[in-house]
Amino acid sequence: MSRSRPPTAPPASGGPKDALAALLGADAGDPGAHSLRRALWLDAMDLQLRPHLPPALAAHARLANIDRGRLVYLVDAPVWHARMRLTATVLLDAARSLGLEANDLVVRTATGPLGLRPSSPGTSTTTPVASLSAAARDAFAAALASRDAPAREDPT
Repeated sequence: MSRSRPPTAPPASGGPKDALAALLGADAGDPGAHSLRRALWLDAMDLQLRPHLPPALAAHARLANIDRGRLVYLVDAPVWHARMRLTATVLLDAARSLGLEANDLVVRTATGPLGLRPSSPGTSTTTPVASLSAAARDAFAAALASRDAPAREDPT
């Protein structure tokens, strides 16, 4: 089985739902829930592949997609595009070691600022993450509120 696809359901927990579990608790057929699961899975893959990039490059690149054996990365300037291509062999080997079907690396240069995370904790060499939309803020607030609410006892 290929690990190039995100899991279909979040892992169950024994305690109160955390914020992500509340957001992901939507109907499995809901395209929004599927998109959120895929985004979280891609973020997790990005975190696992990031240590294989040189620190200066990691601050300017982000895994955007995994599609038909291709790792698609976004970089924030053309200079990082060239440097990213130089790391293709190492990055593809790292992806394969994680069980991904990775045969090619595609690098795209973003036309706008990227919400990138620092290459290591405590560094601030990246573009700040764009603020959330009002709908996203409301959804996260509702999820956090449900997580923080006391657990209801099941009458059964």
